[in-house]
Amino acid sequence: MSNSIFVKNAAQVITMQGHTDKPAKKEAMQQLSIVENGSVLAQDGEIIAVGTEAEIKNNYPDVVRNAKEIHATGKIVTPGLIDPHTHLVHAGTREIEYAMRLKGKTYMDIMHAGGGIHATTEATQKAGFEQLYQTSKKRLDTFLLHGVTTVEAKSGYGLTTEHELKQLEVAQQLNKDHVIDIVSTFMGAHAIPIAEKDQPEKFVDKVIDEMLPEVAKRNLAVFNDVFCERGVFTPEQSKRILEAGKQYGLIPKIHADEIEPYGGAELAAEVGAISADHLLKASEIGMTKMAENDVVGVLLPGTAFFLMAAFADARKMIDNGVAVALSTDANPGSSPTLSLQFIMNLGCLKMGMTPEEVLMATTINAAHAINCAKEVGSLEVGKKADITIFDVPNYLTLSYQYGMNHVDTVIKNGEIVVEERHLAYY
Repeated sequence: MSNSIFVKNAAQVITMQGHTDKPAKKEAMQQLSIVENGSVLAQDGEIIAVGTEAEIKNNYPDVVRNAKEIHATGKIVTPGLIDPHTHLVHAGTREIEYAMRLKGKTYMDIMHAGGGIHATTEATQKAGFEQLYQTSKKRLDTFLLHGVTTVEAKSGYGLTTEHELKQLEVAQQLNKDHVIDIVSTFMGAHAIPIAEKDQPEKFVDKVIDEMLPEVAKRNLAVFNDVFCERGVFTPEQSKRILEAGKQYGLIPKIHADEIEPYGGAELAAEVGAISADHLLKASEIGMTKMAENDVVGVLLPGTAFFLMAAFADARKMIDNGVAVALSTDANPGSSPTLSLQFIMNLGCLKMGMTPEEVLMATTINAAHAINCAKEVGSLEVGKKADITIFDVPNYLTLSYQYGMNHVDTVIKNGEIVVEERHLAYY
């Protein structure tokens, strides 16, 4: 098998180059750095050239001669898509709650009645390692078929030390076994368990004193996340948890201002979070502080769509200088989708983003939100050969034709893993 691959003569190669050191903001989110009639050459899993077919053949004749060729005529080539906020590892579904919401119940109504996160927690606690592994692997396969090559995966449906570790261990094993790269986040502070709802401080102490040390000792996560929301964790409790995580080398993330303005965006800036996520109700002051402190705003329009809520104001965030990324928020309760392409559609149609901005938000800015922009997120020499080929004539079509999977081919680390819309890595 050849150790080099030559993707040639694409209608457009969208490189996203120039944003590796810092995420794109404001007007820079429009700068896709497109090579018309472009090609990409990779060797040993790494990109070694991006340009026209003639340029690459002239500069690398021997490599091209021995490379496996992929003809991308009439198609576009992008970096492999990156999903920076998922709840990948869980058991159970919640379609009954979906029906309840259609009859007028709110997300918080359902959660406080023992549904919501608590229902998934119960199912996840009951599930064994193998069940969680197999169901999560199936989700990863679907992500891959939709062009995603890197995902972030949170715990948070265990809510005990044993079961939080189980979720993270499943993600760790999948990262070893599956072609998709998984970056793990500990989120023991996803909800207060029903049994401890009258003693929230006791549970906060458990997260800090019991869970965090075990997660760190076993090297199971890169990030530490918390659901900062009225009725869940207060800004003060959230700060304690995030600061405690920093002592173990875990980078802060935060579910912020999803249900109401609650100071989550401001807290993200204060604790030096790499990202603040959701932000449907973020204040303008919070947006400004995020921009000043280079906190990536990870927006999750699938959640607003599914909960029939107002969408985050992406236009205002971008205009205020926030680096915006997009994610599915794949989870069983508020965003049961695995299609990042559909999220791109929603970014344009429901949040005022441009087609250029949604591409930036699902590639290099998404990479920055999970601290892996040095390796992935753009098609540049020296980066991983993570490449998605879409069977569309130009990048505008991705956000124009909604609810469709346009993936033709996916290349991960220089190997073809999806070919002719089918998995090819087994």
